[in-house]
Amino acid sequence: MRLGIIFPGQGSQAVGMGGNLTERFESARDLFLRAERILGYDLLAIVRDGPDETLRETKYSQPAIFVVNYALAIAALDVPVAASAGHSFAEFCSLTLAGAITFDDALKLVAERGLAMQAAAEQSPGAMSAILGLDPEPLRGAVATARDEGTGRVQLANFNAPGQIVISGDRDAVARAGELSLEAGAKRVVPLNVSGAWHSELMVPARERFTPFVERTPFGLPRFPVISNVDALPYADVATIRANLIRSVTDEVQWHAAAERLVAEGLDRIVEFGGSAVLAPLMRRVPGAPAATHVGDASAVEAFRASLEGSAA
Repeated sequence: MRLGIIFPGQGSQAVGMGGNLTERFESARDLFLRAERILGYDLLAIVRDGPDETLRETKYSQPAIFVVNYALAIAALDVPVAASAGHSFAEFCSLTLAGAITFDDALKLVAERGLAMQAAAEQSPGAMSAILGLDPEPLRGAVATARDEGTGRVQLANFNAPGQIVISGDRDAVARAGELSLEAGAKRVVPLNVSGAWHSELMVPARERFTPFVERTPFGLPRFPVISNVDALPYADVATIRANLIRSVTDEVQWHAAAERLVAEGLDRIVEFGGSAVLAPLMRRVPGAPAATHVGDASAVEAFRASLEGSAA
């Protein structure tokens, strides 16, 4: 079986995510203990008990999502992986699973990324909105008009699926671009509950702060194809890994194109490991995609392992 693994990014967090994973799997307990030593605080307590306001803070949500995603995958997988992709910063999960970076180094980078983005968001508060039912070109026109009107900075941020594109930037500019999108034929504009304008030029200070950490972290080539969010291509060299991890702080997330490229690897099954089912439903909108399932807690891990045993029998 050719198995594809996907990991959700920011927004997939929820208090209690992963369920009783650490109670059922020693590998998960070990990862959270390592995380506590690296981070200097009890990440598991925040994941398990919250409060939600704390878990939503970027400096906590990104490490929490990374560790939960990776712990679920490590507990579940005992077969080879054919290819992987993660949404936005969750690409670190894919790179770690593929052996391109160690868990410890990846968590350190994720923590620094979260701190840098939170600082940038406090410096320049912003907003994000999902635009539903509008093609990219008319949406780009609406965004350009909002900028030209002087409402502020705004740009396309996430290409999640056809007809589901997220915009990001200054609050007034995002609101105005949303109004113009509706006038251009969008079905809905959904403001997102986020604490910053991710994947926009408001994050330039975060990218600059994050860059030296990436540049001095050791990377290797992935053992299996890892598809980049930035250009929707499998990584072929370490220099591109570093460059794209830096670019991803401010650049558009090309998730749908990355998902199409993942499917082109000839997969038989796709599994999303994460606290919430975010990407598995989107895979249904990718032509030719195999069945995609979500594994989010210990019971789902055990069911997944049983299904692998059944398919091998």
